[in-house]
Amino acid sequence: MLSVNVFNEQEDLTVSPTKIQELVCHVLEKEGCVCDEVNVYLVDTASICSLHEEFFHDPSPTDCISFPIDDSEDFSFEGEDKRMLGEIFVCPKTAIEYASKEKKDPYQETTLYIIHSLLHLMGYRDSEDEEIQLMRQAEERHLTHLQDIGWKS
Repeated sequence: MLSVNVFNEQEDLTVSPTKIQELVCHVLEKEGCVCDEVNVYLVDTASICSLHEEFFHDPSPTDCISFPIDDSEDFSFEGEDKRMLGEIFVCPKTAIEYASKEKKDPYQETTLYIIHSLLHLMGYRDSEDEEIQLMRQAEERHLTHLQDIGWKS
């Protein structure tokens, strides 16, 4: 049974842990990823900056950071060992600021950050042009799927 743990450590955007759990389950199912646990942290700007500095030597704010735990290549394997996919850290304040500038919905932007982070945990990369294209296609596929099923953030 998949355990999606949501830790809301920010006050910038009101979020529903249940909706975030649903989102994670939809993305993992659509990707065919089998795992036992994922942790989602919604953090404030100071926290995301601290993580960004500590792990990437860049103190600037960022939208999301992913930390894979079980780096197995085969996430469709259903073994007997418990599989911890990883942890994602998302900054809703960054989503709010970006959405405000671009006249977008901050909830939709936060949803995109969660999807992006989960894709990283499943091996998607966005360093090279070809990888970026695959990442953007996957993000769009998931956003379209969520829209098609009437999911609301």
